[in-house]
Amino acid sequence: MPKTNDYHRQVEMQRTQRIREICKELPDACTDYFFAIAQTTSALTRLAYAYDLRLFFQYLTLEQASFAGVDPRLITVQQIGAITARQLRDYQDYLTMYIKQNEETDTEVVVNNHELGIMRKMCAVRSFFEYLFSNEKIPANITTLVPLPKLHEKPILYLEKEEVEKLLAVAENGEGLTAQQKRFQKVTKNRDIAILTLFLGTGIRVSELVGIDIDDIDFSINGFLVTRKGGNQTILYFPETVAENLQTYLRERREIEAEPGSENALFLSLQRKRITQRAVEKLVKKYAMIAAPLKKKISPHKLRSTFGTSLYQETGDIYLVADVLGHADVNTTRKHYAAMSDQRKREAAKRISLPTVDTSSDQEDEKE
Repeated sequence: MPKTNDYHRQVEMQRTQRIREICKELPDACTDYFFAIAQTTSALTRLAYAYDLRLFFQYLTLEQASFAGVDPRLITVQQIGAITARQLRDYQDYLTMYIKQNEETDTEVVVNNHELGIMRKMCAVRSFFEYLFSNEKIPANITTLVPLPKLHEKPILYLEKEEVEKLLAVAENGEGLTAQQKRFQKVTKNRDIAILTLFLGTGIRVSELVGIDIDDIDFSINGFLVTRKGGNQTILYFPETVAENLQTYLRERREIEAEPGSENALFLSLQRKRITQRAVEKLVKKYAMIAAPLKKKISPHKLRSTFGTSLYQETGDIYLVADVLGHADVNTTRKHYAAMSDQRKREAAKRISLPTVDTSSDQEDEKE
């Protein structure tokens, strides 16, 4: 029987509650839509859709004359069904740059979306219209007339072996950090090394890492229980180096009295609470800026890519990489690591040794 992780259950409840709050700002049709997809999507996916649909209806009321001054909550299904392909194309163009209100700081920020961001937001609208059309609430799914932006493949950004060594060295000795950063590094050194090597040794997602509890780890098999996207649980295994780093940190962790609600959390913040995804992202960036200064966008996900790259280079087994990384579709993995497949083919060509053919006699014959 899988262990129930209170942290993940709490996160799901918080996301569900947030979806309900956002729905209060949206047309009633959106509430029906989220109820319809609740059994086939995760709360995280629905929350992302909720934010995207809120942006879409805000756009309509702010930028489209036919919706000017209309409260998004009062927009009817009939009005949604009357939205034109031209309005959707205008919205897609709007997504390239718009002004957004930061709810935390109550300030305005300029948002720039590239191909992937635009595609994700348009897919949310497409999914909503598809639901309305398939349930005969609107006469047509007009979103199919608006092509999605073409995605251009980007090379995988990952750390080379020397950069990985320097990353861990910085976490160990603090070399290159500011005086203030060094003060924190001395306190969090064992925790940070355990986090970094767990990323590099297992390819775990940052959302999965922050949810690990102490009793999820079993050193008798060098494995731990992880709750994947969608709530599925599986066991991941780690190499001996990671085991040693985890045990070093755990000796320290067991001496810390965590705040209520975080008693069983593996990784704690300096406030003795379960560490957040944002804190882990800042931690990785801090060390990566020194270890790989030319690679500006190193994140926990890029450490995951570093693991995936190393595993594929060592094994050449795309199915193994997909399984360990938790990809539901191996084509997702193949798409990301296709460039490496080509590199392996080039290496294979270099390894083939053929005898040299002496053509000097042919050249002499031509001269005669």
